[in-house]
Amino acid sequence: MPSLFQLHQQLQNDCIIVGRFDLCQILLMNDSQYPWFILVPMVANVSEIYQLSKSERSQLIEESSDFSTILANCYKAEKLNIAAIGNLVPQLHIHHIVRYQTDKAWPAPVWGKFPAIPYTEQQLQDTVSRVQQCLEANSSSGFSRMA
Repeated sequence: MPSLFQLHQQLQNDCIIVGRFDLCQILLMNDSQYPWFILVPMVANVSEIYQLSKSERSQLIEESSDFSTILANCYKAEKLNIAAIGNLVPQLHIHHIVRYQTDKAWPAPVWGKFPAIPYTEQQLQDTVSRVQQCLEANSSSGFSRMA
């Protein structure tokens, strides 16, 4: 019997679920310093992209590319940092971080640069609503909210 997908505990602790695409859950990192999102393929026991099936790899690239375009437009991004590192959280996950030359960590990577500053309840509602509206405005994204 195959294992069922379960979101890694660290991602559950650090993130808020925004919704999903066909393959990936969409998470928001609870750090208000940057618009920082994470795509997690809903495939059990996968830590690397090459472990996905060929069709899943293609789907991941499509979802990541579509999501990147939506984030760049929604946030008027100067740069997007996209990375799958996984040194601390072994479950495959792809960071999508909107960057600006004026952000606190620029031009360095954001990882470990400063302690996270969690969103206030209002900031969290505003951020989740904003990105959900941007995703829903792009009907071809395959986005759905999760119950």
